[in-house]
Amino acid sequence: MSAIARDTQRDPQKPPVIDARVLLSDSETAHLLLDGQIYVLRLTRAGKLILTK
Repeated sequence: MSAIARDTQRDPQKPPVIDARVLLSDSETAHLLLDGQIYVLRLTRAGKLILTK
């Protein structure tokens, strides 16, 4: 499964939809890199996402 939902009718003005569970795989955390900075995406027990630097 792709992390980005593919929709052939998607409006190019809208941001892509990314499945967070694909990013997290079987883990509760994922590390994201942006401009040399690492951010941590965490899934809580309540099913919420938290992004921290």
